[in-house]
Amino acid sequence: MPARHRPGSEREQLELFRALPGYLAPRDAQDLMAYPFFSLAKSHRTTPIDFRAGDVAIRVEAVPEHGMATIWDADVLIWAASQIVEARDAGLRTSRLMAATPYEILTFTGRGTSLRDYQRLKAALDRLQSTTVATSLRQPTERRMHRFSWINEWTERADEHGHPGGIELIVPDWFYRAVLDDALVLTIDRSYFDLTGGMERWLYRLVRKHGGRQRNGWRFDFRHLHLKSGSLSPFKRFAFELRDIIRRQPLPGYSLFVEVEITGRVLLAFEPVPCGQPVDGVVLSGTGSIVPSGTRASCYQEPKPALTRWHESENRSPNLESNRESNLTEVGAAKTARNSAFAGKRKSRDQGQGLPRRGGRP
Repeated sequence: MPARHRPGSEREQLELFRALPGYLAPRDAQDLMAYPFFSLAKSHRTTPIDFRAGDVAIRVEAVPEHGMATIWDADVLIWAASQIVEARDAGLRTSRLMAATPYEILTFTGRGTSLRDYQRLKAALDRLQSTTVATSLRQPTERRMHRFSWINEWTERADEHGHPGGIELIVPDWFYRAVLDDALVLTIDRSYFDLTGGMERWLYRLVRKHGGRQRNGWRFDFRHLHLKSGSLSPFKRFAFELRDIIRRQPLPGYSLFVEVEITGRVLLAFEPVPCGQPVDGVVLSGTGSIVPSGTRASCYQEPKPALTRWHESENRSPNLESNRESNLTEVGAAKTARNSAFAGKRKSRDQGQGLPRRGGRP
């Protein structure tokens, strides 16, 4: 009886794509920016992330040996997305099998290039490979789940003398199609890589995803943000850290502030900074390699003396026409109209001693 033909490994079936040299604009996949796919803490996390909103379901699981992939590990995926889009725009053949040197990945993501940084990169690749994701995003029905790891496999290459020659990795088809086939990614500010806090990084990606072309900004309920973060922190701790970020204003290109509704519900509001033009909300495949945010260095300074630069006495409308994903849509048109009738709502300043309710009792 003849032996059955056994197909080769996935690596043998894919054509190798060599990373492009030089400066590339950092690009991010929208789905990864909008939903809780990564741990926001550097500590070892094995508790799964379970998220459900409407017809979107996400479950992220980790193994005890490596722990869950963190939002810092996601920098490798930003590098991969930037390479894939850049190559396609240049008319080059792309592939899920990618080769690069650790130096290229580390310098792109603003890291050092010491032996310790190289070891941290390898640990990040291990977490990305061992973390599994099951999601209904981009599936025909919400009951149909797609399961994958952020990296199918990775290996260290060496030359004929055994000297390190770089890294090869395979990104999953789900991620590859999101970046390339759907041709829908966002260009992010390179200053993102300078953000040191996990919550700051998560919040920038969320703000960048939702606030790109919104002239009047965007609004999210604090509790809904807590749900979208996938954080293990209690809500009170999460809200405290969120108010501290609003106080410090570290996000490049955007201004954050607090709005309090007449009902007492606390909202995070954000909009592009005034001293530069907001970046395009959607950067399609075919854009130039450099897409500047339009913000100058002075835009990153903490505003003085208030958290908001405006002096309006009312909250803005919730952008329901264009803000389909916002948690504010769930209040319905009737409640929105009712709330908008109360003109006593005001933007609040966070003094580190609680949030005063303006337009209501002190």
